[in-house]
Amino acid sequence: MKQHLIPISSYFPSLHLSRYGSVLAFLLSGGTMLLPAQYAQSASTSGPVASTPRQELTLSSLAAVTPDRPYALDELIDIAEHNNPRSRVAWEQAKQAAEHAGMARSEYFPHLAGMALIANEKFINPFPKPLAPQGYTMVENPSADAGLALQYTILDFGRRHARLATQKALQLASTAHLQRVHQDVAYSVVLAYNNLATAQEHLAAMHQIVTTAHTTESAAEAQLANGRATLPDVLHAKAETAHTEYELEAAIGEVEIARVHLREVLGVEPSDAIQIVSPEPPADASQVATEITELVQQAQHDRSDLAALAQKMHAAEQEFKLAQSAYRSMVEFESKGAVRSIWPTVSKQGGDTLADTTQFVWNVGIRVRLDLFDGGLRKKEILARASEQREAAEMLREKQDEITRETWTAYLHYKTAVRQQRAAQTLLSAATVSYQAALEAYGYGVKNLIDLVTAESQLAEARLADVQARSAVLTSAATLGYATGGLLQQPPSTLPVFAAQP
Repeated sequence: MKQHLIPISSYFPSLHLSRYGSVLAFLLSGGTMLLPAQYAQSASTSGPVASTPRQELTLSSLAAVTPDRPYALDELIDIAEHNNPRSRVAWEQAKQAAEHAGMARSEYFPHLAGMALIANEKFINPFPKPLAPQGYTMVENPSADAGLALQYTILDFGRRHARLATQKALQLASTAHLQRVHQDVAYSVVLAYNNLATAQEHLAAMHQIVTTAHTTESAAEAQLANGRATLPDVLHAKAETAHTEYELEAAIGEVEIARVHLREVLGVEPSDAIQIVSPEPPADASQVATEITELVQQAQHDRSDLAALAQKMHAAEQEFKLAQSAYRSMVEFESKGAVRSIWPTVSKQGGDTLADTTQFVWNVGIRVRLDLFDGGLRKKEILARASEQREAAEMLREKQDEITRETWTAYLHYKTAVRQQRAAQTLLSAATVSYQAALEAYGYGVKNLIDLVTAESQLAEARLADVQARSAVLTSAATLGYATGGLLQQPPSTLPVFAAQP
């Protein structure tokens, strides 16, 4: 028996985002971050985050929804990406982290400053009495300086490297956090989209159930006219029809509520004025062929929130090294050069005037600094950083366990949903044949109304079960992609594959 391999990506639409979420790929290992066009502003010209064309972001400009046309899932995610404040906050945090990394990198360059000073000072200068009867002279010295000062750290025993490594790690953590925020937004839209699609399919199934109930009622009335049924049989059929119409009104309300919820997720004003493109029906499948161990490994590799915690732990390690470097000395080079002009005068027996002059002055030196005593500040700093390092390691381990549990749960839900879908299709086919046979037998007087109503109820349950099974497959597929970190990735990476019966 030949088997057909069906990728899981066929169970939910490809999330290639056209405008603001176009290909949300964050290449953490290579150091390049591709951002949606909504966030295409220049973050930094240096560092792991590549600069992008500047585009001003107007916070008051929100994407709107046109009630007259249906929206596909990728378009809805675009709208949510544009309107959701969490994604904007995460982007600003990522941009700030990029700038902080640039600030840390600037410490490797010399510091050159321009100086200008205009001053006037008056001071006492001791002087021999034969020349100055009072034993001193009063000197007034107006001056003007203009020059440059150069300062450069020659050796700091790892201080600058630790600061830069810390900021780089925090920058990558912010990038990973931004990616996870986008996945959170997309996942919430996927759930709301599937909820509305399920409600619409439920409504369509209820219309079919009402039609079937009317068919049963018509058959009972025909049998009553032929003398083969009683009035209570007809009344029972009418009651069943009324019950299905009651359920139909509830299904209509579910659709309206689902529309309002979807608009809420998109960040637009509350209303039921929205239409969607119905998702493609999930492919038939029977069993999962991909091992759970592969999914867990994929989740541990692709989950951006785990990558963010790993980078934060690396940042904590660098902060610990920075605290240790405080026990070492620093060697700095300093140089100043300026043009100085002075106009001094001295008060001595009626006052004499000194010579005015303008000269180039400079000084060059190397300064070595080593803190000898600080009241235990450096020791406490090291202890605090060591504690933060252990805290980050425990948080990372906890997240790894959490991701494993989430992947297992999503995998089992997905596996169950796929099998239930197969069973629901078989149940619907059998219930349809059973009802048609019961209806025909009732027309010939072989079956009674109770048998026909029972077959009708089984058909209604089968139709609703088929709707719920398709919805469960779509939702569990998105949940599994979200749990493994594959949501919004293009193309999908190592996703589960299903072996379907031909």
